[in-house]
Amino acid sequence: MSGIGKMNSWQAARRYLWILGIGVALTAVPSPAQEARPQESDYYRIVTFQTPEGVELEATSFQRLPDGKLAVASRRGEIWLVSLPMAENVTSAQFQRFAHGLHEPIGLAWKDGWLYVTQRTDVSRLKDQDGDGQADQFEVVADGWGITGDYHEYAFGSKFDRQGNLWVALCLTGSFGSDAPFRGWAMRITPDGRTVPTTSGLRSPGGVGMNLDGDVFYTDNQGPWNGTCALKQLTPGKFVGHPGGFRWYEQAASEMGQRPMEPKDGSRWAIEADRIPEFQPPVILFPYGKMGQSAAGIAADNSEGGFGPFAGQLFVGDQTHSTVMRCALEKVDGQWQGACFPFREGFDCGVVGLEMSEEGSMFVGGTNRGWGSRGGKPFCVQRLDWTGRVPFELHRMEAVADGFVLHCTEPVDVASATDIASYRMSTFTYIFQSAYGSPEVDPTEPKVVAATVGKDGKSISLKVDGLQRGHVHHLKAEGLRSKDGRPLLHSDAYYTLMRIPQPAK
Repeated sequence: MSGIGKMNSWQAARRYLWILGIGVALTAVPSPAQEARPQESDYYRIVTFQTPEGVELEATSFQRLPDGKLAVASRRGEIWLVSLPMAENVTSAQFQRFAHGLHEPIGLAWKDGWLYVTQRTDVSRLKDQDGDGQADQFEVVADGWGITGDYHEYAFGSKFDRQGNLWVALCLTGSFGSDAPFRGWAMRITPDGRTVPTTSGLRSPGGVGMNLDGDVFYTDNQGPWNGTCALKQLTPGKFVGHPGGFRWYEQAASEMGQRPMEPKDGSRWAIEADRIPEFQPPVILFPYGKMGQSAAGIAADNSEGGFGPFAGQLFVGDQTHSTVMRCALEKVDGQWQGACFPFREGFDCGVVGLEMSEEGSMFVGGTNRGWGSRGGKPFCVQRLDWTGRVPFELHRMEAVADGFVLHCTEPVDVASATDIASYRMSTFTYIFQSAYGSPEVDPTEPKVVAATVGKDGKSISLKVDGLQRGHVHHLKAEGLRSKDGRPLLHSDAYYTLMRIPQPAK
């Protein structure tokens, strides 16, 4: 019995059939890697918070407070506090409403006893002076932009940067123009409350956040001058692609200088980046329909390993697909670029807000707002916990002059890793145009001609003929196996190659 006890149930059943004389060859018993393909839930578990009955808590953003409570902003104008948000089960009894009457808040930050909230009209700060758990002091900090009432005019707020600024990413009025001051811009709110025009060319942000270096990024969504959804960097003085807000350069001359040249309709991002000095092309392009359709909130893994093997990487939500994606960035010629990977699907509704906890979990919130989403519920407040198991994944994808270096989370099987048949690669890009969106265009099929495993046993150098600047390079590594025989949890990677590194000297 002790021998059977060490087997899995499938092996035990096969042995039992053999003893009965039914005669199934025991040599056919599959390995654990063959029996069941790994699932996302094996490594990251979704915990759903039970929200108060009758409350449509369309969670857009989060902020952990010094007392351990979690502040949750709702698109419907409320802020709720959740006590013990890391509990195994979070019930409605742990929720208390902190504030209401706000205008679609999407951004929370904490500083010096105040909860700062970014809403459509302004950045305000709230305080509970009498300690009853409800805000009783409200102050407007900055409101240096306009609003017309158009449904599209959202405002997304960041955490405080290292200089004490908040960053606000402002949607255009509609998809094409800017009918109110600085719509389609990113603004910095300084510690003394000034609103500083910072970056132009935004269309429809879905979130704003920082990496561990303090660089600021936002997600923009498919539409005019955005062939697909993208992760873009916000840099003072730069233009990120949509000229609909150019009219406000006259009011921003002291900060931004003269307006850039108009981008050429029907061009490509890499071409326009060479032509327009101020233009900063996307960091990562999210292939439309494959990696999502509505890129949203951003969170950096600052857990130093508490959330698994992806410390320092960025995670991005998608509202339509109800997913969280993973992004691994690197600097080439001083500019960020990199790859995106599938990470976790199965959230209850369209993902909007993301926040990493100090304990190494990710708070995830969302809404379908009538747009619809794969997750069929109208709203959600959830938490993503690492189970402690390490998935076999492509950890990051590094560009080199003649191909890519893949870095895996676990040691690789040398035979599969060095077999070029384990890999397939294709590329495409999108039209940089004033029309809404773009199909995939300019397809090519680079060839993986050599694969070499590094001394660390976890890295693979792929020599590739036919790299394409400005293209998304789609790698499929379906044949790759770990040293213990496991397939990749996700075999697809998409690297946006805006710059090809120079050969090493």
